Order: sequence, then C-alpha cells, then structure tokens
Amino acid sequence: MEEALKHISIKSLSEDDRPREKLLNIGRQNLSDAELLAIILSSGSKTETALQLAQRILNEHNNDINAVAKLSVNELKKFKGIGLVKAINIASAFELGRRRNDADITDKPKIRSSADAFKLLNKKLNDLPHEEFWMLLLNRANSVIKMECISKGGVSGTVVDVRLILKPAIEYLASGVIICHNHPSGQLKPSEQDLQLTKKIKESARFMDISLLDHLIIGDQNYFSFADEGFL
Repeated sequence: MEEALKHISIKSLSEDDRPREKLLNIGRQNLSDAELLAIILSSGSKTETALQLAQRILNEHNNDINAVAKLSVNELKKFKGIGLVKAINIASAFELGRRRNDADITDKPKIRSSADAFKLLNKKLNDLPHEEFWMLLLNRANSVIKMECISKGGVSGTVVDVRLILKPAIEYLASGVIICHNHPSGQLKPSEQDLQLTKKIKESARFMDISLLDHLIIGDQNYFSFADEGFL
C-alpha cells in the first residue's frame, strides 16, 4: 500500500488527505507542519506526492520545523524532488514568517524578566545560520524604546565595538540596555570572550549612567541569561 502511494499524485488521495482541501475545510491552524509544507511545495515528484516529500524533509530533521527553516536554498535542493523553484518557495515562506515577527515595535513592550527579553529577541535570532548581536534600549520604566542590530558575523562569531552600543543608547536617552547574541550551534554556555565583552560593556555604560540589565545568549529556542545566572 505504501509503495503504491509513491506513484500516485496528490489529487488521487482522498479529499481528507489533501492539504489544500483540509485547510479550506478545517482551517490552517489544524494542519500539520508536513501538510503546510506540502502546500508550499505545490507538487511532488514522479515517485512522491508533495505531502510525502514534505514528510521526508521533516523526518530527516527530527520533525523539527525550526531546523527546516534554517536550511539554505542550496541545502534544500539536495533533497530529491526539490528544484530551484521549490527551494526558493520554501525559503521565501519562512522569510515572510520571520519578517512578520520582525515588525517594528509600536506598543513599547515592558521587560520584566529575561523571559520577556528572550521572547522579543528570539524573533530576530531564532534560526539564523550566522551570529548577530542585538540590543534593546529601555527607558526608566523598562519599556523598550528601540531594538537595534549592532553587528552581523559568521558561523563562529561577530565583532562588537562597545562604541556602537553606547552611541544609540546615548542618542535615545536610554536608561538601560539589554544586549543579546545568538550561537548558531545551539551551545548556550558563554565563552571567555562573551564574559570579557559583557564586563567591558557594563563598565563603559556605567560611566554614561546607563545600566546593562542583561546579556542573553540565544540558541535552539532557548537562552542563557547573564543576569539570572549571576554574571552581572
């Protein structure tokens, strides 16, 4: 039965098994990751339906949609049945999702804990294949004035100039800052360089009457907080 399915089109499946029809009938929120991915793929190959191809892609990444979101166009093309157009469609869909999360802050969210900061910053850093360094500028009420990317780097690191952090903090009259960078490897333990940089930023900011409230390291949907762990 399973072998036979590999040689039929998705239109030959029962209506209940067709992702597009299911989306119309029961709503997009009720579809599985594989079904949503199959809709983006639109078609399969001579040996697989779009749904089977989507399931195979997810299976090879432990059914982790965040891992799939990190794949580049060239990495996606390595899957049999994924050509340039399909790879671009998948990458574009995930990028749209990221950009929706990246919408400008309009309601000045208040940061009450490291979890609040993580929720905001994770939208920027959660599946990047390279390191980036971001900063939250906060007023005296700990409401966010601005989010800003300070630098972008490679897989293993990014260069941060302390002056690039202090300049916008002074310009926007920030009372406090939270700095953050990601580890694409998912390893959350701070390096010696992370520790030294945090100390340097904290001491420099203090001279400007600005408090370094936290430094987050983000990786694989989790985070390390310097403040929570007593490093500040």
